[in-house]
Amino acid sequence: MKSFAKLTPEEAAQLINNGETMGVSGFTPAGSPKAVTVAIAARAEAEHATGRPYKVNVISGASTGRSTDGVLAKAKAVGFRTPYQSDSEMRKSINAGETQFFDMHLSKSPQDVRYGFLGPMKLAIIEACDVSDNGEIVLTSAVGASPTFCHAAEKIVIELNRYHPQFLRGVHDIYEPGNPPNREIISILKPSDRIGSPVVKVDPAKIVGIVETNTPDETGSFSAVGPMTAQIGQNVADFMAREIRRGLIPPTFLPVQSGVGDTANAVLMAMAEHPDIPAFEMYTEVIQDAVIALMRQDRVKFVSGCSLTVPPDTLNGIYKDWDFFKNRLVLRPQEISNSPEVIRRIGVLSVNTAIEVDLVGNVNSTHVLGRNIMNGIGGSADFARSAYLSIFICPSTAKGGKISTIVPLVSHVDSSEHSVAIIITEQGVADLRGLSPGERANVLIANCAHPDYRPLLRDYVARAESIHSHSPHQLQSAFRMHHAFSTQGDMRQAQWE
Repeated sequence: MKSFAKLTPEEAAQLINNGETMGVSGFTPAGSPKAVTVAIAARAEAEHATGRPYKVNVISGASTGRSTDGVLAKAKAVGFRTPYQSDSEMRKSINAGETQFFDMHLSKSPQDVRYGFLGPMKLAIIEACDVSDNGEIVLTSAVGASPTFCHAAEKIVIELNRYHPQFLRGVHDIYEPGNPPNREIISILKPSDRIGSPVVKVDPAKIVGIVETNTPDETGSFSAVGPMTAQIGQNVADFMAREIRRGLIPPTFLPVQSGVGDTANAVLMAMAEHPDIPAFEMYTEVIQDAVIALMRQDRVKFVSGCSLTVPPDTLNGIYKDWDFFKNRLVLRPQEISNSPEVIRRIGVLSVNTAIEVDLVGNVNSTHVLGRNIMNGIGGSADFARSAYLSIFICPSTAKGGKISTIVPLVSHVDSSEHSVAIIITEQGVADLRGLSPGERANVLIANCAHPDYRPLLRDYVARAESIHSHSPHQLQSAFRMHHAFSTQGDMRQAQWE
């Protein structure tokens, strides 16, 4: 490390100019930059104060922390953003048209960078806990797309974060697929398989400097499990236990992927507590609180993921008990954690959240009323399309009952009906496998829709079926529930005619 220049964040910020593209490390706030991006935001504000334009393009692994997306968006410093975000300031900037956002499957974004589809990358800002003179970079609590950014970028700045211990070397499994043609297989047969290197290896000449930090990840805690999320979790666990009894899931179980958030935590806890579900492994993106707790209880035997997205207290506990955890988890690039090839091969049970679901099983994961983006598609479709069993979960209503999450037609499609097998709300389970569109509609209304909305939805289907078409839809009425919420604040006010 003696051979690399020591930079201040402000000096590093001078390495990227207006209109240029940078890649940032991390996956969620775990492992994302915390110093150089703040200085870039300050530079943008200073440039704007003089009347000069300054916006950079930002490509990440997934979401980032407030010291990346938050400060950059607030400074109006981002021209183009991809592939995912979850910061309120960035969301506001995107929905206001100030930042152009391209939503992408997380398994696909690194290869699109590598192929050159997203243009040249000037700078990669990479958080690491160690870096050697010969260009071996040890990442911190996430991998994301950092290996690809390191190889694609013209220059690399390392944020050397002393908060993360150097003994993390060995937890990462860094592997980048080659480019077509004749690309090799990704030879993962089970979550614990390792196929790569513990470090990102780069030409040391690309590393233009080191910015030293000592800052925890900007991750927060999820809410405690409430009655609604607990019931959804119980419905998922009961359904999986029934599938084991029916012989449709092997008695030894299969690797599990779970989305992020309160409901995902509730699902994992319910599965772990169910007496008919054995201890299981996970092949997932985000390793969050519930997973760590279940590892300590030996209910999760091994977990492969892309990031340790846990609050600082939990992460400190992991580091304190590293001898316990180091052989029970692996962190991979998102191109591997979300690889459709691997997901299909090892038979992942996939559980992800939806904003709304329509009567034939299309899922909207990203947009409110079809217009304003929330976060992005993330990896949900990477898993849903290739899973052994694809499950989407959501409460049956939102906004105090004024919104039904079961609607005639989704206002935006992220996962089509062809990728969706099971829908679960607190009301129950809709098994859509092998059902025609009309049959799907009836099962979804009976089992997943809130009782307040069942008569309205049944009336819609009856009117649509009178047309005698394959799918139960009326184009003139399909979005009247959405329109009723937009104009009257309550979907229950919808009128079909």
